[in-house]
Amino acid sequence: MQHNLSEGSVTRAMLVFAYPMILGNLLQQFYNVADTLIVGRFLGADALAAVGASFALMTFLTSILLGLCMGSGVVFSMLFGASRIDELKNNLFISFALTGILAVIIEVFVLLFINPLLVFMQIPADLMTQTRSYLQIIFCGIFFTFLYNFFASLSRSIGNSIIPLVFLALSTILNIVLDLLFILVFHSEVGGAALATVLSQGISALLMILYCIRHIPFLRLQREHLLIRKDALSRILQYSLLTCIQQSIMNFGILMVQGLVNSFGVTVMAAFAAAVKIDAFAYMPVQDFGNAFSTFIAQNQGAGKKERIRLGIRSAIATATTFSLFISVVVFSFADKLMLLFIQPDQTDIIAIGVEYLRIEGACYCGIGCLFLLYGLFRGLGKPGISVILTIISLGTRVFLAYLLAPIPSIGLPGIWWAIPIGWFLADFCGIGFYIFLQSKKSAA
Repeated sequence: MQHNLSEGSVTRAMLVFAYPMILGNLLQQFYNVADTLIVGRFLGADALAAVGASFALMTFLTSILLGLCMGSGVVFSMLFGASRIDELKNNLFISFALTGILAVIIEVFVLLFINPLLVFMQIPADLMTQTRSYLQIIFCGIFFTFLYNFFASLSRSIGNSIIPLVFLALSTILNIVLDLLFILVFHSEVGGAALATVLSQGISALLMILYCIRHIPFLRLQREHLLIRKDALSRILQYSLLTCIQQSIMNFGILMVQGLVNSFGVTVMAAFAAAVKIDAFAYMPVQDFGNAFSTFIAQNQGAGKKERIRLGIRSAIATATTFSLFISVVVFSFADKLMLLFIQPDQTDIIAIGVEYLRIEGACYCGIGCLFLLYGLFRGLGKPGISVILTIISLGTRVFLAYLLAPIPSIGLPGIWWAIPIGWFLADFCGIGFYIFLQSKKSAA
């Protein structure tokens, strides 16, 4: 089902479009949580630390592809909103070719330079083998990640967020089943967890492609669409590269923080691996709502409906704030119980570190909720460069303060944890200032 987000009730349009995206990524996070739980419970703290450290590098490199897909999706939404279908088809071809080539380059790069990457991440010597094994298998399947996310972005850009949810749900269930099979039955250690991920991603990618080919007939390409047109290429690069840079900067900052965390040893690494999964699960709905908000803004921008955009902004702020406050109360109140999902009760040091992280981050989810809305707003308005600037502010602050505060004996690890929300709120303040400036500039023109 396709939804035209430039018609009907503003709040209902955003929520109806957003909820499959939210459910889909909650399923993805549920898999991540289940994966962490299975590894932590059955393979131990060292394996959990290895998978957690791998996750940071994996997220950083795949974020390049996700950023390109998200940026292209904004272009697709604008063209769909303006009913310029032939242009949409040509942009689809150009974006697929560029992003596919980059996926292959990333895959080859990681497999060739895996050892220097592990050294850069400060992986402890006793975790090197497990981390290398996990990453080598994961990155053999990175092309599947590209295929699924590209066609999912295409589907969402024309208002169909249900189908990506269906195939993601199937992938998640299959992933968990294969995890248990490979780890508990075949005793294949962390490599089994990685193989389960690759196989399930491959199946979901194949199903997503088949659906788009069979059920979105007006997007089937003809020979005249298979051209690299200069204007279309320029537009794709403008949106895709800036969104890619934004996502890459965001996750490079996370990678830098992961490196600092790794320097504190296996206990802190294991606590961080579990707590980050809980953290991501908690704020993922508002992140997806921000992505849906971006599509809403882009379609209405393409249709020239400025008043509807203003109504959408007010509705999105109220929705995101309400959710963020609710989830803050839940995570802050139940941090210790959430950590016990992944860590054995007798591992009190790991649990204590994770609880401290969750209570600091959990109290500040309004900051990240507002930031996700600002990212979506500026992407949808055709100002992806501002989203990049906000990401630099947020992540630059986070990394700078983390490396500044963590070595101070009287501060230590809490300095890393507090650096994260400080970066969120500083970027929020700047983003609101940018939007007010743009509005005042339009009024003066």
